[in-house]
Amino acid sequence: MSEQEIFQRYEKKYLLEEGQFQLLKKELEGKMTMDQYGKHTICNIYFDTPDYLLIRTSLEKPVYKEKLRLRSYGIPKEEDLVFVELKKKYYGIVYKRRAAMKMSDARAYLYEGKREGKKGQVIKEVNYTLDKYGLEPKVYLSYDRIAMFGNMDPNLRVTFDFNIRGRNTALDLTNGVYGENILENGQVLMEVKTAGAIPVWMARILGEAGIFTTSFSKYGEFYKQEIIQDIFGDQVQKTAKGGSNCA
Repeated sequence: MSEQEIFQRYEKKYLLEEGQFQLLKKELEGKMTMDQYGKHTICNIYFDTPDYLLIRTSLEKPVYKEKLRLRSYGIPKEEDLVFVELKKKYYGIVYKRRAAMKMSDARAYLYEGKREGKKGQVIKEVNYTLDKYGLEPKVYLSYDRIAMFGNMDPNLRVTFDFNIRGRNTALDLTNGVYGENILENGQVLMEVKTAGAIPVWMARILGEAGIFTTSFSKYGEFYKQEIIQDIFGDQVQKTAKGGSNCA
């Protein structure tokens, strides 16, 4: 794996119920293969401004949006590789840049502002984003994932995410996998990632199963379920109480 990577693709999201997931698994047999990692856990720290500007902007569905996160596969130790990822979306196309570094180096870079020895185009873009917004760690998100690739087209990828958990405390990847669940029991988030259009055979399967695209952001959902409640909970309760008294 190279130290710096750039991806460009379309990503479509689908929120599945348990029955739909089981049906899809059967339909994809012979057409897609699970990758070498099997079911694995992905952990992320999302960076944002003190007032959550990036995710608030993203939820407004602008033509252009961006996010910065630190990602690991499993709970990393200090010497393990993690990935600094800058993800941008413009007119439906996702552009992802990422740079690999040791966990200890990533913490020094993103949390402490130590940029010595960090070079390359991806790092320049990350530095610009950090400086532009004054980003800081805001939310931890993890989930268990099954990833598959197309037998005829390895650039076609489908991922299934389960047990999506979030927290806004203990914001270090080494602190372990725990948090509040943001999906209902039995729900699975599926993403289809392609260089172009979804294959006709897959579109047919999804259509026959009544599975349609949805707008869903893991970070956005956690923000709506947990952060807004923390910030405005008391205010909302007082407004509701006042409204009932006036009725």
